[in-house]
Amino acid sequence: MNRRHVLGLGAAGALAPFASQAQTSAWPTQPTRMVIPFAAGGPTDVVGRLIADRMSEFLPQRVVVENRTGSGVVIGSEVVAKAPKDGSVVLYTTIAHAVLRALFPRLPFDPIADFAPVALCGQIPMIMLVHPSLGVSNAQELFALLRANPGKYDYASSGNGGAVHLATELLWHEAGGLRVNHVPYRGSSAAMADVLSGRIPIIMDVAAGALPYLARGELRGIGISDMQRSPVAPNVPTFNEQGVRNFVAYTWHMILVPSGTPAPIIQAINAATNRVMSQELVRNRLRDLTMNVVSDSTPDSAKAFLDAEIAKWEPIIRSAGITANG
Repeated sequence: MNRRHVLGLGAAGALAPFASQAQTSAWPTQPTRMVIPFAAGGPTDVVGRLIADRMSEFLPQRVVVENRTGSGVVIGSEVVAKAPKDGSVVLYTTIAHAVLRALFPRLPFDPIADFAPVALCGQIPMIMLVHPSLGVSNAQELFALLRANPGKYDYASSGNGGAVHLATELLWHEAGGLRVNHVPYRGSSAAMADVLSGRIPIIMDVAAGALPYLARGELRGIGISDMQRSPVAPNVPTFNEQGVRNFVAYTWHMILVPSGTPAPIIQAINAATNRVMSQELVRNRLRDLTMNVVSDSTPDSAKAFLDAEIAKWEPIIRSAGITANG
């Protein structure tokens, strides 16, 4: 029996909730569009395309990726919010969805009421990096330096209101309200160029992006925003073990559909997603990208996670005075 046939048998199981409650003919005849509100070739797009390709084996129609960027993730998210409620369009997004309401008070859609979470795919921790010229080797040394020099030092981020910006502000808050100046860039490449030169000495980056700089010794890893050390960066301690208790901050990936999509369709997409995330090839690939893979998500648990993220980040955004424009 070849692998494709084995996957086909799995697909039948994935569709069982849908088939038992509705006719599979109710599924749209056109390919399912997975809207990714990030640029093609970027880290979110790379993971989304891997998942979309595998999901095609577990759903009645092929899943095709459509990148719709603009105004952060607003344009792409709006496309899905106003799409047919029939499983023909899904949103593959990140923590950016949880902060839309706080960053954009005049959205053309409601990021909570207009979407139904389907499945959480995984979480990606972040690593704080510093230039060697800063002269610190761990979190406590960094905090002591910043505490003794309020407002003197800058930190870079890949963009205002993004995951690394929010995680850094949360860390400063949890470390006692440290005053460090934020310098946003248009993407991580531009930010990292100035960090590598020493012009901006501090940056938080997704773990996968940080690894090459650690391997080459160009930057120092101060801490990782997870409760456990990463197997791909075992020498970088958690902030929790350095005194910032229970500090976790992730970017994460989630699939959502328009609110009002029938429950059988949501269950079918959820089951297909979990089957993909359970595949060894997928898990290994995503672990290489430092993602903590989730393969047992339910629509209810995905909603609870999203609600918790909104409750976590909106106060940070307000207290730090973060807006979409700076």
